[in-house]
Amino acid sequence: MSGARAAAEGADLLVTGIGELATPLGAEARRGQAMRDIATVPDAAILVLGGEIVYAGPAAGLAPAAAALGLGEGGLAALPSLEAGGRAVVPGFVDSHSHFVFAGHRADEFLWRAGGLGYMEIHRRGGGIRRSVEATRAASLERLVELGEKRLWTMLSLGVTTVEGKSGYGLDKETELRQLEAMGVLAGRVPVEIVPTYLGPHSVPPEFEGRPGAYVDYVITEVLPAIRPLAPGESLSPSGETGAPAARFCDVFCEKGVFELADSRRYLEAARARGFGLKLHADEIESLGGAGLAAELGATSADHLLKASRPDLERMAAAGVVATCLPLTAFTLRERYAEARAMIESGCALALASDLNPGSCYSQSIPLVFALAVLYMGLSVAEALTALTLNGAAALGLADRIGSLEPGKAGDLVVLDAPSASFLPYHVGMNLAAAVVKRGEIVYRA
Repeated sequence: MSGARAAAEGADLLVTGIGELATPLGAEARRGQAMRDIATVPDAAILVLGGEIVYAGPAAGLAPAAAALGLGEGGLAALPSLEAGGRAVVPGFVDSHSHFVFAGHRADEFLWRAGGLGYMEIHRRGGGIRRSVEATRAASLERLVELGEKRLWTMLSLGVTTVEGKSGYGLDKETELRQLEAMGVLAGRVPVEIVPTYLGPHSVPPEFEGRPGAYVDYVITEVLPAIRPLAPGESLSPSGETGAPAARFCDVFCEKGVFELADSRRYLEAARARGFGLKLHADEIESLGGAGLAAELGATSADHLLKASRPDLERMAAAGVVATCLPLTAFTLRERYAEARAMIESGCALALASDLNPGSCYSQSIPLVFALAVLYMGLSVAEALTALTLNGAAALGLADRIGSLEPGKAGDLVVLDAPSASFLPYHVGMNLAAAVVKRGEIVYRA
């Protein structure tokens, strides 16, 4: 059985010799100061049956727990096992904002920006999102699958067991659906759970230059009806090469001069009416009020938020909208980081994600995300761990089944090549994933 298929169905596994088990707990996002509340258990063990955790706690409690489940010492000994060797174990990381299905690169544009060129000069030289759109439109399904598969295996090697993937580099019906279709194919090839998001309103395409409202009309009437909405918590099933495209969420780049509040609202309302969950790229460049719109519409998350106002953050907290920060993008663009502490003080549930994309953040380095969050955004180790696990899961509507190591959750975990989770930011930018487990299946070993 392939690793991807076994992980999808769930396997049995006994993990012993855990020097430190570190995990948030609960079936919903941790908000505000509660993000600091993680369980830290020395000398621990984890038992996974059928892909689901049935025990996670002190090693001394494993035998009684197994006996209560009808497993004696012989039954435990017969299970597949993973010896952690005194290493720390944390939940599998959840990358809740990425654009991993695209073609083409913009390395020269990166170097132009590093050399001090501004946005308009880069645009005049042929840079910008349209370059990625041209390359992605020209790519076949097979090519998009090939590129996406390579990126997913890299993510897995970094400890990512669940990832959100956005379309948004086609800006036409055919290519947007092809991006989503590629994710369906990849769901059967790589043991990383994929949550697909349709991001048609990512930019105004050349065909609709200067007419964002007309493009939103096109998206609502022509593209949304062609996408199958996944129900809350429904996994993306392997679709094969010709599977119907599906998405769990619809997203919009809500920014001044791109898709402003009125167009963003009517697009999101149309998406919600069709059964999609809602997400927003909000208040990254200007304080337009996208975070407030996310609260108004009850979006699952609002992301970026570099310029979000304090009142809008408080509205998000009251509405239960997850605030997703993307420090790799700010790092790459040399922008100030999102005000993570203000979000936490406002009572928000804060998530962290990579924002892997070909333009502003060509990186999926979760280790660097962790270090930047602690070094430059003021998060504690516990808050950063919660943000990359349980709260990342909540940003995808999956906190009831992934994001923490406790009975009833999926057996998704990372064995760190370190004695403690505190090494995640301390060993700056280094990959500490010694082994990765998805639903009880060992899917990666360093």
